[in-house]
Amino acid sequence: MSVIEKKASFRVTKEGLKTFAILNIATIIVAIGIYFFKYPNNFSTGGVSGITVLLGHYLPDLALSSINWSINIFLLIVGLLFLGKEFGLSTAYVVILLSALLDLFERFFPMAQPLTDQPFMELIVGVFLPSLGSALLFNVNASTGGTDIIAMIMKKFSNINTGSALLLADAAIAFASFIAFGPTTGLFSVFGLAIRSIVVNNVMEGMNLCKSFTIITEHAEPILDFIKIDLHRGATVHMATGMYNHTDKTVIMTAVSRAQGIRLQKVIRDVDPHAFVMITNTSEIIGKGFRGGI
Repeated sequence: MSVIEKKASFRVTKEGLKTFAILNIATIIVAIGIYFFKYPNNFSTGGVSGITVLLGHYLPDLALSSINWSINIFLLIVGLLFLGKEFGLSTAYVVILLSALLDLFERFFPMAQPLTDQPFMELIVGVFLPSLGSALLFNVNASTGGTDIIAMIMKKFSNINTGSALLLADAAIAFASFIAFGPTTGLFSVFGLAIRSIVVNNVMEGMNLCKSFTIITEHAEPILDFIKIDLHRGATVHMATGMYNHTDKTVIMTAVSRAQGIRLQKVIRDVDPHAFVMITNTSEIIGKGFRGGI
């Protein structure tokens, strides 16, 4: 293949730019939470940042950045072996960017002590920001490295969801903070770990939330046309008979996004005010037009 052909084969897509933007924004969010809130308070809520805080306490002669890099490189190799090249490249980029941001923060915003005298409020912010960033990265098949990689491997080869896998992978780190920093910091770390798993689960479910519709109507055609032409979605149709009056009914099953669901409800009300509609929230849809579809 010539150089011209190689250049022509490379195209920047809208989806690729969106993913790249998410990688950068999420990593910045994580870096702010770790550097300004977790590190100054010795919060060990899991992840490589938690391991770094613990090892930095026992091995003060070692640079924290060196500890962070060593652990992440090892886990990146493990993630690459089990989760594929795409995951490895995305996560490698995030790990490098995160490390660079932490170095920049340390250089331009040195932290000799916590920002405030309110450790509980700093715990909330210090847990929420990295959790939000991690959830955004998980949604594009990437990670900040560390125990997130272990969690994704556990999720891939078991029925454990991401939040539960993170909780299992990080629990030992959080409980170790009792020994290193005492009961107060230890309790903060364990509490922060619990908050993290809840935030990751809820954020991911919120981002992927869709609406599953089951519509029983006598006026199916206008509704089906709207689903196909306006929403660009598919549907499964069944013929049925009403139990009480024995009239013919059409049962329509379809799945749409939240925004499309609002539009579809309005059309159903306009076309058939007497239609019977069941709407279910779901964050796991696999098939054409959704995650895993072609």
